[in-house]
Amino acid sequence: MRAIIGHYHPARLVWQRFLGHRLAAISALFLICLASLVLAAPLIELAFGLDQARVDIFNNFAAPSVQHWLGTDEIGRDVLLRLLAGGRVSLLVGLVAAFAGSIIGTSIGLLAGYYGGRTDTMLMRLTDSVIALPLLPLLIILAAVDLTKLPLPAGLAQSDAVSLYRVILVIALFGWTTVARLVRAGALTVRARDYVTAAAALGVRPRAIMVRHILPNIISPVIVATTLSIGAIILLESVLSFLALGIQPPMTSWGNMLTNAQDLLSTNIFLAVYPGLMIFVTVIAFNFLGDGLQDALDPRAIRR
Repeated sequence: MRAIIGHYHPARLVWQRFLGHRLAAISALFLICLASLVLAAPLIELAFGLDQARVDIFNNFAAPSVQHWLGTDEIGRDVLLRLLAGGRVSLLVGLVAAFAGSIIGTSIGLLAGYYGGRTDTMLMRLTDSVIALPLLPLLIILAAVDLTKLPLPAGLAQSDAVSLYRVILVIALFGWTTVARLVRAGALTVRARDYVTAAAALGVRPRAIMVRHILPNIISPVIVATTLSIGAIILLESVLSFLALGIQPPMTSWGNMLTNAQDLLSTNIFLAVYPGLMIFVTVIAFNFLGDGLQDALDPRAIRR
């Protein structure tokens, strides 16, 4: 009996369904390897005695070698180390912005779905208004704002990492709408169930009901939507950085690596191929991962 129960444990079934989606499993393995490499980039720099920001104009456009596996760029910086540094920034933007947007969307969706009535109407009209905004032009305008003219601490407004904070904040503020609508739809369904009605009758506070009884039953679509949004955010950050409105030097991202390489296509096309390929493969991997999680977490999914 214990063996049968263990065999049909929900977590085990989810894991088996996920592994049955081969592209999702391969994508997860790729993303784990990529994350490990970008986190280990400082150790790789120490091992090779290099620095991704070190300029060596006498060794520019060097061919791949034992020391520089992917060669060097126009001012002698190691391309592989810059790819890893750029991946660290691009993945950070995608993960943090997606997680922050998920928190905002989940909060709004829970409030709208649980309370209903005017609260629901007001929050959903707010969501519809954000959806109706032309996202990319709006992000371009917000990313172009001069932070030194805003009432911000001078150290923050002039720091090297301020462009990173701004991109994450801007994308998170407008990237929560999908999660909000999914959570609202799930909350409307779950709040009508008997255990929620019983908890309310026993005097449990609405906040506790939403967190303990409703949210755990609708968390699956939130996880899937958040995973799928990471790839879209990485692509969006790359577009902003390519337009010189995203991550600014001296910080490195795949997007601003493409910006630097666009004038060097005739000299060394691989300076554009490498970051472009990393963006493409990473976004596709997150999309496949989201598809696999959707199949695995769907209780109605047929076990292949």
